[in-house]
Amino acid sequence: MEHLNFPDEKTWYSRYDWFNNLLEEKQGYGSYIINDHATALSSELMALYCCGAWYSIIILSVSIIDAQLRDTEMPDHKGSTYDLANCIGFNEDFDWLRKKRNKLVHVDLENPAASLDDYYNKANELQEDAKRAIEIVCDAFFFSPGT
Repeated sequence: MEHLNFPDEKTWYSRYDWFNNLLEEKQGYGSYIINDHATALSSELMALYCCGAWYSIIILSVSIIDAQLRDTEMPDHKGSTYDLANCIGFNEDFDWLRKKRNKLVHVDLENPAASLDDYYNKANELQEDAKRAIEIVCDAFFFSPGT
């Protein structure tokens, strides 16, 4: 199970570069305000990605998006992150991420969303889901350019 061992150096740096390149690509040439809480959590997100902790990425991503959008888009919003995202017309993929996260944090004994076997049998799918989640986080960071 990869995330319980340090990945080889090539894998680590490949993932590190992917993460940084995505940030650079998504930011473009705009000026943005990034919430400090979201920034701190995103450094954790990068570490999780580099070591291959795919489920944790899904779970943490929603918290980062919530912190970012509440601070920069609607600081007075008292509703759920889902309501906030809908109010501002945020990324349609956020609903996918939110549902995936909810399945991971709210256990359904009859239909579990996570299995230790998944890290062996669905490794590529889990990594792709993690990348998709990180892309949505970046969309939150760079949703509204500043001046």
